[in-house]
Amino acid sequence: MRDRFLSLLAVMAFAIAGAWLMPKPLLAQRAGAPRPAASRAQLPRSPDGHPDLQGMYDIAWMTPLERPSGAKLVFTSEEASRLERQAADRRERAALPSRGDREAPPLGGDGSVGAAGNVGGYNNFWIDSGSAFFAINGEKPTAIIVDPPDGRVPQLTAAARARNASRLAGTPTSDQQETQDPGLETAPGAYDDPERRPLGERCLLGFGSTSGPPALPVLYNNLHEIVQTPSYVMILNEMDHDARIVRMNSEHLPSNIRKWMGDSVGRWEGETLVVDTTNFTDKTRFRGSSENLHVVERFSRIDAKTLLYRFTIEDSSTWTSAWTGEYVWPATDEHLYEYACHEANYALGDILRGARQREADQKKTR
Repeated sequence: MRDRFLSLLAVMAFAIAGAWLMPKPLLAQRAGAPRPAASRAQLPRSPDGHPDLQGMYDIAWMTPLERPSGAKLVFTSEEASRLERQAADRRERAALPSRGDREAPPLGGDGSVGAAGNVGGYNNFWIDSGSAFFAINGEKPTAIIVDPPDGRVPQLTAAARARNASRLAGTPTSDQQETQDPGLETAPGAYDDPERRPLGERCLLGFGSTSGPPALPVLYNNLHEIVQTPSYVMILNEMDHDARIVRMNSEHLPSNIRKWMGDSVGRWEGETLVVDTTNFTDKTRFRGSSENLHVVERFSRIDAKTLLYRFTIEDSSTWTSAWTGEYVWPATDEHLYEYACHEANYALGDILRGARQREADQKKTR
């Protein structure tokens, strides 16, 4: 009897342990539970014993930063497949040769998405905004943001609203998309001098926060290369050839030294590379943030070909709470080529000359 009782206890203990070790569902993991990863023996390692994160990664995903209103936490397989097929159909149509007898666009453009109301811009060859939604543990989230639970960026503080409505009104931020919003285009003095134009348009910093931190998927040029040594980690971005240098096991620079991409220092927490970034400048202002912006990024391996990238944004003078996002970085065999865009690009001069011509034409019609 005693042996049967002990055997029963052993079976129960094994069952409890098995349930504890089983992979948690996505919702539980989003609350901070650890994710299953490849065993230590399976992970590529650098000579100093830490996980080797080096490689080329393509972060082009269809998944938006924020969850659309009314959307669920994750897509069903059918929903994701349908939306991915629709995107593939749009890409196929956009890749068709242009008709030689097509009509010219209306004056000022037709108002659809595209450069200057779709008057012109890059053809579809350049566009690479992803062909699929990323998956974690077999589930495809409807947003990159995982906290707050609604998948939305928290509300701006009253101070941030006042700040962004005053001296910086109309000044583009680092996450400004290439297709500008109407407010930026019509803001007083938007075309008065080069420094009023977005940093991406000036070829000084990749648009859409592709360079980070945080690094986010954008319209095209989504390759990121990681080079790792014991003392430094470099993250090279295809867009605008931006290179982030992470100093390992270091102290942040003095607060009077400010950088567009902040001052990044790294450390290892077990199998995870943690990158802590402060010392931002108000010239970039990610989503209207202040110089107090604090970004913590976590890079960890899911397997030998995939990284999990997680970031937390803190700025109490801008948002009512901190917020967190995550998505995967899959390795790619694609090559990173030169991004031939630079400060003083001749296109910027043409943009300003076009604005002067428009002003002259408007005076004639008055």
